[in-house]
This record gives sequence, C-alpha cells and structure tokens, in this order.
Amino acid sequence: MTTNVTDAQAVAGASISPAAAALIAQESVHAAHNYHPLEVVVASGDGAWVTDVAGHRYLDCLAAYSAVNFGHSNPVLLDAARAQLGRITLTSRAFYNDQLGPFVTALAKLAGKDMVLPMNTGAEAVESGIKVARAWGYRVKGVAPDLANIIVAAGNFHGRTTTIISFSDDQSARADFGPFTPGFRTVPYGDAAALEAAIDENTVAVLLEPIQGEAGIVVPPVAYLPAVREITTRLGVLFIADEIQSGLGRTGSTFACDLVGVVPDLYLLGKALGGGIVPVSAVVGNTDILGVLRPGEHGSTFGGNPLAAAVGMAVVNLLATGEYQQRATELGARLHAGLSALIGHGVLEVRGVGLWAGIDIDPLLASGRAVCEALLARGVLAKDTHGSTIRLAPPIVVSAEDVDWAVEQLRLVLADLAAAK
Repeated sequence: MTTNVTDAQAVAGASISPAAAALIAQESVHAAHNYHPLEVVVASGDGAWVTDVAGHRYLDCLAAYSAVNFGHSNPVLLDAARAQLGRITLTSRAFYNDQLGPFVTALAKLAGKDMVLPMNTGAEAVESGIKVARAWGYRVKGVAPDLANIIVAAGNFHGRTTTIISFSDDQSARADFGPFTPGFRTVPYGDAAALEAAIDENTVAVLLEPIQGEAGIVVPPVAYLPAVREITTRLGVLFIADEIQSGLGRTGSTFACDLVGVVPDLYLLGKALGGGIVPVSAVVGNTDILGVLRPGEHGSTFGGNPLAAAVGMAVVNLLATGEYQQRATELGARLHAGLSALIGHGVLEVRGVGLWAGIDIDPLLASGRAVCEALLARGVLAKDTHGSTIRLAPPIVVSAEDVDWAVEQLRLVLADLAAAK
C-alpha cells in the first residue's frame, strides 16, 4: 500500500484549515483534556497513510501505538467486520456465540497455549492477568490470603487504571490519583539479579514488557528475558509478558519474546488484535493457570463479543502466514539503518527492533514535541515521549520507499532546527 510521497509534501507549510480549527475547538470544549494531540484532524486512512479534513495526506508513523499494525482500512479485516456486522455484534457471555470458539482456538494455537480469556482493552488484559496471577497464587501455590505480591519493572507502562498506575513510576500518571493498590514491587528493568532478589515466598508473578514502549522503545539486554524465565521457573513464579504493543508482528516476530526464544506463562495481548477496528484484548495461557478462574469471578459485557471475535480471527489468520512478521523484519532493518545514520546529526541514540524505533533527540536542539510538530508540517505523524524522545512505528504494510521518505523528513527537520540555532 504505497502512495506517492510527493502528495504529502504539499502539507509542508500549510496552516490549519478552518474546518480543522472548528473541530479542534469543539473537542477542546467538550472532551476532557486527557490528551495533548498534534493539530491535525484525520478524516480517512488507507494503508500507512491518512488524510485530514482539508485533504492533506500524512504518513502515519505511530499506527495508534501498534493497534493499526495491518494498516488503515485493511480490506481483509474490513470484510470480516462487515460480514459480522450484518449478522450479530453482541450477545453477552451469558450465551454462546458462533465466533468466539473459533477465535480463541486459533489465538491459542498461534501462541502455543491452551486457553484465552477475551477482554476489550489492553488495560483490561493487564488487570485480568493480575487477578489470574493472584488467584493462581492463592489456589495453586498456596500463598496466604491477601499476601500475594507481583514484581514489576521501573519505567513500565501497562495502562492507566488505578491498580496499574499504583506500580507506575510516571508521576504524570500518578499525581493526585491515590491512594494506590498495594502488592507490587518495582525493580530496575533489565536487571535479572535485582528481580530475583525481590522474589519471596509470597511472590506470584513477574509482569514485564519484553520491550518497554512508552519508556522510549527500550530493548533489554539479550540475556535478560531468558534469565527471567529461568528464575521464575526455578522459584515457582509466573512470568507474564505484556505484549500489548510489542506483540503481533511489530518486532518482526509474532511475539517479542520469540526474538530471544522465551515462552512466558501468560501473554497479555491487545491493540493490533482488534485490527484497528474494534477493541480486542486477551490473556493467553495454559489450563493450569487460566483454569483457576471460576464462573462469575471475572467478566466483561463486551469481552468475547462476536464482532470482536470475527475481527480477531481475521487478525490471527493474517499473522499465521508469517508475511507481516517478515515485512517488519526487513523493513525494520531498513528503518534502523536510516535512523542510525542520523546519530551525531541531532540524534543521540536510536533503539528498537523491527518497525519500532525510539529516537533520542539532542535536547539542546529541540524537544521531542517540537520535532513531531515539524514532522507534521512535512507530512509525517509521530509521537514524542519523555521530553526529547520520539517514537516511530508505521503500519507493517508501509512500503520501503515510504520508510526511506520518513527518515529523510526527519533528517530535514533536524537540519532545519540546527540551522535555526
């Protein structure tokens, strides 16, 4: 799904249109200010490209934090959604439906596991994984009531619910939202020895992102995840991998854990599982762990609904071919080669794997937000994090030419900023 990149260059220097300004003003008045968007109002999308209300086109290098791994308006996923929309969309789990069984069977097979707990959002998957781990700790491991603890990593991002922010060290997520949920211990990310030292007889799980996304696409040492797997197995603790952003093709493998040959006890999945069409998330594991849940102990009105299951099934079928994983590997190598050439030219460091990159901009040159605003003017949509870092994560359907063009726009932005100093 390629477009002529010269079409996007018409965006450069364009001021915000009256229609866009009116829509932004309307949202600012009536929508809670829990986001700080760039000033672009998207109206449609196709593949790796989106079009705003004024007709300007942009290369989407965020892909909704990996929710749009398979591109905007993917015809296979749209066909699956349309077919189900005309039949039935919601039955509640009070009844069976004809889409959930095939979906959870296929997803379990893709992950090499037995069972799936379907939910909607990534945060719900994390919350569900926490509940499952605690129940397993009490019912299987024999931890005394209300004493279970879970080990997490500094710099984590697992969502923004009250329990999840209780073990976040991001003060913008925590300030004024206490009191916080107890039962979590934080250790440095990438430090297996510190993780092992924090485990005691009441530890039921270790919850980690195989690659930390919100922190700036932080890839741990190669030996880290295998060490975590060995430690948790030896000490009788569950290893929960939050693959909500890193999973389902983004890193060039089905799961980021695959890159180092590690299989966790539970996968937490979301974002791309809904194909950018509907929210779909899941906890995936074996019967000896997910089987601890009993009827009535956990649920969701929309979790496992037939529309979500139909789209999720189509996503699993796309991944089963291996095509998207291969594209992310090949195009990711191209992306990182291009970005690495910018080190010393306004870029301090580039991290990541596959079609996922965290780029540290020299803070003496500009903030990450300023770079993203300048990229917007050149027809590239990106997102900043933690001050001077920007993230690039285009849909996996992006073309090689578009990848090169995005890197070139970043080079030009950095050159312009340097010239202005």
